[in-house]
Amino acid sequence: MEKKVVLVTGGANGIGKGIANYLSKNMLVIAIDIDENAGFQLVSENPLIRFKQIDVTNEQQIITLIDEITSQHGRLDAVVNNAAIANPYNAPLHELDIHDWNKALAVNLTAPMLMAKYTSLLLKVTSGCIVNIASTRALQSESNTEAYSATKGGVVALTHSLATSLNPGVRVNCISPGWIHTSTEQLREIDHSQHLTGRVGNVNDIASMVAYLISDEAGFITGQNIVIDGGMTKKMIYSE
Repeated sequence: MEKKVVLVTGGANGIGKGIANYLSKNMLVIAIDIDENAGFQLVSENPLIRFKQIDVTNEQQIITLIDEITSQHGRLDAVVNNAAIANPYNAPLHELDIHDWNKALAVNLTAPMLMAKYTSLLLKVTSGCIVNIASTRALQSESNTEAYSATKGGVVALTHSLATSLNPGVRVNCISPGWIHTSTEQLREIDHSQHLTGRVGNVNDIASMVAYLISDEAGFITGQNIVIDGGMTKKMIYSE
């Protein structure tokens, strides 16, 4: 049986890298990222993954990429829209630069729309899937996160809109991760214990759900936002 072909945006760092590595065990993964050095490092660590440097805000680069996938592989089974920027994550509202706001919109929200636009015909042929990576910031906020929270809320809304527009044939779902540890920084006990599950999340917590959502077993699931956060959004926190 021919391997599924999966495109992962922001696939050279963080959660995206974890998703690309996880899926590469059984699928042909094409990881794209603006960070070329990280992409080369990804491929050196895992030669099963194909990498291409792409700016997901550049519409022409996306068009060229999809043309290359069509000519080289003849199919596309899934798209994972993971690429995102957090900046200006902690900029006070009165200091929020409109350029930074628009950049967050372009990377976090417009890019997933463009990727869906230009992959939808290929995905229709394979009865494929789109998985968007949002955030629990779509549901709750810390101070000074307007750009990030707004774009991730938009991703959740975009998900059910795409699921409606692309049916039948293409399922579209969304994952909202909570705290997922992607660095080498040492975590504290309080970091783990504040979660209902007793631990901070790891990239495989997200990657395994992506794998499920693009599998045939998830054939009745579309338009959904699945929160993976160790229970934090269900925990009431009051000052004592």
